[in-house]
Amino acid sequence: MKRIGILGGIGSGKSFIANIFGYPVFNADLEVGKIYSQNKKIFKKLNKILPNCFPKFPIKKDFIIKAILLDKRNLKKIILIVHPEIKKKMNLFLKKNKKKRFVILDIPLMLENKIYKKNDILIFIESNKREILKRLKTRKNYNAKLYKNFKKIQLPLHQKKRKANYIIKNNFLKKPVKVQVKNILKKLSNE
Repeated sequence: MKRIGILGGIGSGKSFIANIFGYPVFNADLEVGKIYSQNKKIFKKLNKILPNCFPKFPIKKDFIIKAILLDKRNLKKIILIVHPEIKKKMNLFLKKNKKKRFVILDIPLMLENKIYKKNDILIFIESNKREILKRLKTRKNYNAKLYKNFKKIQLPLHQKKRKANYIIKNNFLKKPVKVQVKNILKKLSNE
C-alpha cells in the first residue's frame, strides 16, 4: 500500500482532489466533525479545560469558533485533545485498507503534526489565492479572523510545496484536475 498525502492551503481544493483519485480517502476534517458530534469523552476533556466554550454535548461548530476567537491559544489546546483521536482513526483506516494499492490522506496539518512517513507520496495542491478567498467567503461559517488563526498554525505554502513529490494545479474544474491525477497515478504505478 502506498500512502498519498494531499497538501495545500485552506480552501485549495484538497478534499475535492483527494476524491478524484478513486482510492480510499481518510478525510481528517470529516473525522473531526464526527468526533465533535459523537465522542462524549472528547467533549468532557474540552469542557474541562474550556467550560465556557463547550457548555453541552454534542459540540457545535459555533463552540469551536467561539473558543478560537476568544483566545487564539485555545486552538492549540483543542488540537492537543482532538489530534490523538484523529491519529487513532487514521490508524484504523490504514489497517482496514492495507490491501489497497493506494490510500489518500487528506489531513490539513499532515506536515505540521508530523503524521507523514518518509515513504509517503506528497502532492501539493496549487490554487489561485483570489479564487480560494472567493470560495471561502461563500462557506456558511466563513470568518476572516478564524481563517487567519488557522493559517498561523500551518506551515507556509512554499514549504509544503517544496516537500511535495508532485504538484497539481487546481483551477477548480474537474476535467483538467482528473488528467493530472491520472498522470500521477500512472507514474506511481510504474515505480
